[in-house]
Amino acid sequence: MDCRTRIGESAASVYKAIEQARSEALVRPCLRALRSEISMFTDRRIERHQLPYFLKVFNSVTDKPIGFLGNLSEDGLMLISQLPMMVGADFNLRLKIPMEGNCQQVIDLNACCLWCHEDATPHHYDAGFSLQRAPPEYGQLVEALKQYFSFQPLPTSA
Repeated sequence: MDCRTRIGESAASVYKAIEQARSEALVRPCLRALRSEISMFTDRRIERHQLPYFLKVFNSVTDKPIGFLGNLSEDGLMLISQLPMMVGADFNLRLKIPMEGNCQQVIDLNACCLWCHEDATPHHYDAGFSLQRAPPEYGQLVEALKQYFSFQPLPTSA
């Protein structure tokens, strides 16, 4: 069910949706994250946020799953898939973010594959994508995930 709900409507509903996705998500071995962090040591303009649980990524034309979201930033994302992605090709991607009441937020993205290499997990590939004109909902998702996975100071009592 696609209720076309906007992510920015309520932080509480976003956090609840993330909890739901977290409980339903496929947990992958940490080996990939460790290898990725060691082998991909570069200067980055934008901070990357590793996700401990993965959301499915779909082809927005066929609506078939093509992989999982590995990490994201304001300008791009990493896809983990069972097939290699063609470097230099443009892709129409779709994220389906679970929301309250069995609804989901659909975010369609146009992205160009910048790189692809074999993952540490056998028969899996990591591919880096640069987003072209990401919609505002994607930026709201990035901000919601940054807040959710960041350490926030506890409010002081009076």
